[in-house]
Amino acid sequence: MANRKKVRRKTERDSAEIIEGIRAGIRSDLAQAITLVESNASRHFHVSQNIIQQITPLTGKSIRIGISGVPGAGKSTFIEAFGLYLCEKGHKVAVLAVDPSSSKSGGSILGDKTRMEQLARHPRAFIRPSPSSGTLGGVHRKTRESILLCEAAGFDVILVETVGVGQSEAIVREMVDFFLLLVLTGAGDELQGMKKGIMELVDAIVVNKADGDNKARAEKTAQEYKQILHFLQPATKGWETKAFTCSALHQLGIDKAWKTIEEFVYCTKETGVFESRRNEQKKTWFYTSLKDQIERMFFDDEKVKKQLPLLEKSMRVDEVSVSMAVEQLLDEYKR
Repeated sequence: MANRKKVRRKTERDSAEIIEGIRAGIRSDLAQAITLVESNASRHFHVSQNIIQQITPLTGKSIRIGISGVPGAGKSTFIEAFGLYLCEKGHKVAVLAVDPSSSKSGGSILGDKTRMEQLARHPRAFIRPSPSSGTLGGVHRKTRESILLCEAAGFDVILVETVGVGQSEAIVREMVDFFLLLVLTGAGDELQGMKKGIMELVDAIVVNKADGDNKARAEKTAQEYKQILHFLQPATKGWETKAFTCSALHQLGIDKAWKTIEEFVYCTKETGVFESRRNEQKKTWFYTSLKDQIERMFFDDEKVKKQLPLLEKSMRVDEVSVSMAVEQLLDEYKR
């Protein structure tokens, strides 16, 4: 019984205490705040929103980088090598992973800390798997708020890794400053299965595993991408999407990736594109959060909960059409 009470006190700490810990860079407090953000419990939602409101003035000072990659491109190896490189340069690096499928299958996301053992142990790094509870809409609020919490804790480089495929790339594009895509050699064959839309979301394409016998092929692939990118709409106004090689395994070309990002930040801040994108992202986040909240309020309504199974039964036996069922439910909610 005593142990149970201890757990309760630990999980329901005062938000002011958690905020103080975040400000001081205490990892356990940062982790607890992210857990509150990810929770679906209504009491946790209100506590987490209070924390977010209080720490907002401390946010916005990091570089937010999205990283995606084709299967087998060595994404984990790249992130670890890149993260360690930045840590050694004096940066504080947080890695957040977005996996819309993780709640169903467990996914590789649960192995993040074992996939990046060295980075996970580094005192200037923080790795946090962030499942989206099976809904892409959940990514918007939970991952965005996790980014803010990491910034408030002093992390100045945030890496957002997409683990799922498809829509997750577009969603991550809406919450980062710079988006990097990792690919392998053989651009011609690979492009047959790669959507043009994904290529138009990224600010740099990096051909990984450019070492040994594969180095020449990787350089050729990078050149092919450069030619293809010339005909595509760039992801960021005033910035030409780059394509180059690296070997994450041998830490070759990692410095070039960071120099490219630094150049991007400098150019976009000079032209005002950086700030404009951040403002547009806030607007997108606002409307997405508003829709999520309206949906939550609607389905939490007791009248709606009562009517739903009745309408489902009526639709099954064709007593009421789908459109009419929707109208009836909305009318019941408005009453």
